[in-house]
Amino acid sequence: MDKYEKIRVVGRGAYGTVYLCRRLSDQKLVIIKQIPVEQMTGEERQVAVNESKVLAMLDHPNIIKYYENFLEDKALSIVMEYAEGGTLFDYLQHRGNALLEEGEVLRLFCQLLLSLQHVHSKQILHRDLKTQNILLNKRRDVVKIADFGISKILSSKSKAFTVVGTPCYISPELCEGKPYNQKSDIWAVGCVLYELLTLKRAFEADNLPALVMKIMRGSIAPISDRYTDYLKRLLLQMLHLDPDKRPSINKVIAEPIIIKTLANVYMEIGRVKCPLKIPKPFVVTSNSANSKVQSSNRKDSTKSLSRKSSNLVLNSSSSSLPKLRPLSTVYCWGYGVNTPVRLPLPHSDIQIAQVSTGRTQRVAVTKNGRLIIWESSSVGTDSTMLPGAVDQQYPSFIPRYLEGQSAVTIQHVSCGDMFTACLTDRGILMTYGSGAHGSLGHGDYHDVSQAKIVEELLGYEVVMVSCGASHVVAVTNDNEVFSWGRGDNGRLGLDSQESFASPQSVLLPVQSHIASVHCGLDCSLLLTTDKKVLACGSNRYNKLGLDDVGPNKKTNGKVDEMHTYSPVVSSPIHQLSIHSVAIGTAHAALVTDDNVCFTLGSNQFGQLGCETETNTPRIPCRPTFHDDVQITAVACGDMFTVALGSDGQVFSWGKSSRGRLGRQEDHSGIPQKVELNEEEPFTITSISCNHGNTLLATKPCVNQADSP
Repeated sequence: MDKYEKIRVVGRGAYGTVYLCRRLSDQKLVIIKQIPVEQMTGEERQVAVNESKVLAMLDHPNIIKYYENFLEDKALSIVMEYAEGGTLFDYLQHRGNALLEEGEVLRLFCQLLLSLQHVHSKQILHRDLKTQNILLNKRRDVVKIADFGISKILSSKSKAFTVVGTPCYISPELCEGKPYNQKSDIWAVGCVLYELLTLKRAFEADNLPALVMKIMRGSIAPISDRYTDYLKRLLLQMLHLDPDKRPSINKVIAEPIIIKTLANVYMEIGRVKCPLKIPKPFVVTSNSANSKVQSSNRKDSTKSLSRKSSNLVLNSSSSSLPKLRPLSTVYCWGYGVNTPVRLPLPHSDIQIAQVSTGRTQRVAVTKNGRLIIWESSSVGTDSTMLPGAVDQQYPSFIPRYLEGQSAVTIQHVSCGDMFTACLTDRGILMTYGSGAHGSLGHGDYHDVSQAKIVEELLGYEVVMVSCGASHVVAVTNDNEVFSWGRGDNGRLGLDSQESFASPQSVLLPVQSHIASVHCGLDCSLLLTTDKKVLACGSNRYNKLGLDDVGPNKKTNGKVDEMHTYSPVVSSPIHQLSIHSVAIGTAHAALVTDDNVCFTLGSNQFGQLGCETETNTPRIPCRPTFHDDVQITAVACGDMFTVALGSDGQVFSWGKSSRGRLGRQEDHSGIPQKVELNEEEPFTITSISCNHGNTLLATKPCVNQADSP
């Protein structure tokens, strides 16, 4: 809500509160409907988000304009046009017994028909047309329909079945529980026309059974003789009990009395009032657009700086202050940082639950559900050092909280190339960053600076998400799998190489319950609850284990790509119980229930951690550890691997350039320890590798009070 100023509450409904607000950028009055989705079921969330989805599809002068939506304070906020004239219901109520002139009735009615024609042309049913959902402009001569919360998008010639809408306006077929289509909206429009002519509802009763009986009879009180018989006949046609005998919206508009009024309506709405002082014509050019943005940025620079400064952390070197033991420590290395460096935290009492790193991002989720982002103040050492310099200079990492999160509790985060996915504790998925390849799942390819809800998944409770370089896979609590983004190599598991900008349902080959999901550069892995691995995408170098090979048998059926999820068949992986997996660019690593590590794929840079016997192509192997080490988890970067030992050891192997291994080693093909700057016993809570960098979080072994 940083871009808006609340003025007052203008309404409350079943799904939320409606506020009149002022948009700070241009001082324009807007309406913001806040719908508390956090406590809703999946079905209720789908109803809540449906209004913004439908409004975004519609663009008509007689339909309330949609601007944007965002998640804040555990509520979905829908920003839309403000109609100053209030509702048609209020307008009619204030008239008392003073009937409208037929000309005014037709002007209002024709605009309602135009808006409904646009809605029906998009194969959408409004399903709740009534005078309370019809708004007026300030002069009360322009109609705008609103409230599409329970609208339904129909496939071609389909019908709906759910009984929805306000009882006084529901059609006879709805009362009987029969399927219905656009003709039910025609009935509701007929009820609105009757209200315009009589200032009373067409069907009213003290209870629902009596109301249903009146609707089923279709009997209405007579219309005043001041109105023409032609208008009365049109009303009776729209309120015909048989939906097949009701006219379509196009037939109603084609009636002679309507066409004549429509011509006047078009002339009136299109008329431009000339002000006393004619302003200079406004020409939109790239320069003018940029200057407006720059001007807006200058106005907001002070506010933006003060807002961000509250999230920044300055290092204090005061020795007079007592040294507090942090509840968590986050290390990073790679991209020119040759040894593990501690990242600053906003507070010393923060506990880190999970970390994730992308091509440029370094993020973490705290135990109390806040998302921390570290931004680098400079690039790597090789570009910042002066000629002849000997002291190593590392970039400064500045932490800040995710903007716009505001009371939303983040449970998990995953990073792709230049984009990030955040999962709330209520199963709502939000994404932000680069929209290339449709990786954000918003149905387009636009970049998003602040976390935005993936609306297609609001009807589901998402429990797992993983980002690849340019695609995403999510799993719901009902074990449903969705994927989107770049699709070549079959990485989406949709039996094609097509890319999608919105979530698509994935069919699994067998009935499997998913324990975790993992996306790589050009492939995806699912780990099932029975400890088996399903894979799809590029299998180059047999990094996914889809070749039927093993130490004692020859390659049988080389698999280059798999476009649907298939079980791993390479021996001995297919016989083992796997509890942890990771994917790099051209290799993968797995850990069994016995804490044994296996690697697959290319060993060009020693990333498999095996010696000469690994020259056999496409065969899974075991990394060579000097000691009898129990491995608990692994993470893979582009050309290196990091493994965690049961006693808190960190091992790395593979290509050592630009600090990938977190140590200075010439021989990098054998696992070696990475030394962390920890003075007391610690436990590693989370690790993430991506491209050439690693992010790792630890906590002390001694029990400490949880952070607030």
